[in-house]
Amino acid sequence: MLKTALVTGITGQDGYYLSHLLLNQGYRVVGLVSPHRQPNLAKLGNLATKVEIYTVDLRDPTALLNAVEQLRPQEIYNLAAPSFVPDSWKDPLGTLDLITGTATRLLDAVRQVGLSTRFYQASSSEMFGDVLSSPQDEETTFRPKNPYAAAKLHAHWTMVHHRQRYGLFACSGILYNHESPLRPPQFVTRKVSLAAASIKLGLAQTLEMGNLDAKRDWGFAGDYVKAMWLMLQVQEPEEYVIGTGKLRSVKELVSIAFESVGLNWENHVVINTDLLRQDEHFQLVANPEKAKKNLGWEPEVSFEGLLEKMVQTDVARLQDGAIAQAAEGKLLVE
Repeated sequence: MLKTALVTGITGQDGYYLSHLLLNQGYRVVGLVSPHRQPNLAKLGNLATKVEIYTVDLRDPTALLNAVEQLRPQEIYNLAAPSFVPDSWKDPLGTLDLITGTATRLLDAVRQVGLSTRFYQASSSEMFGDVLSSPQDEETTFRPKNPYAAAKLHAHWTMVHHRQRYGLFACSGILYNHESPLRPPQFVTRKVSLAAASIKLGLAQTLEMGNLDAKRDWGFAGDYVKAMWLMLQVQEPEEYVIGTGKLRSVKELVSIAFESVGLNWENHVVINTDLLRQDEHFQLVANPEKAKKNLGWEPEVSFEGLLEKMVQTDVARLQDGAIAQAAEGKLLVE
């Protein structure tokens, strides 16, 4: 029997990689897309012809209930969220409604229709926030530091409560930073890959950076969506921390990216103190042992492999004219 999977946030990075995985597994994939997000369907490229798009206002509980009742999915992947965390400060209530509201309305729809749908909630390592210990696992205390993280935490507990009170198969992946060539340029990994590619091609000369000592647990998005799928294939719904378990500095990120195209980063990177952020003292790094043990999940793409793929993709894009050349010969990285 052909399984139906509903995906919110299908036009984002994770939605793209997850849809590819599900299609390869023989699923019927349906993206729930709000009317005002329709222009983003262009991001799906040739994937747009392989998935179905169901236009629905994610803020409308009746419309979502009708969608769930009509489509009767075996699995729901709720990835709906703003893609860039700092933007949540500009619209905290809108962020809360998109993240927590969508999760609540979808879970309620599954319960009302009476389906045995398996539900995945996209949680985030941002929920750990100002951590007191590293690495973090499923038992680590949450201390969110921004509206995005607070909304993710609210949605996370809403999912847990629906599982405990109503017996729904609902789980979440607490995902650490995961990147790919699909990341927008405001993300530091993509800004660095684009800078390395632009400088290699002679389209820029320098890259301005802030704190090179800041550290993150970075992995490949394609690996992380596999963990999402695996969570819905096991017998019991649980929470899982998903990350590489390795902290890498921004300096390593820059060095590896530039080295992948034969450049010495020290000849091109300029430190700009105006770009230093105040929240770089905390260290978010995963302890993914539970996922490895229960799901058999392991990250497959190395940090070096990820960056090389991102830089080479940007080189090809610049050569093909798929993205604009660097303005004034300089790229700015926040």
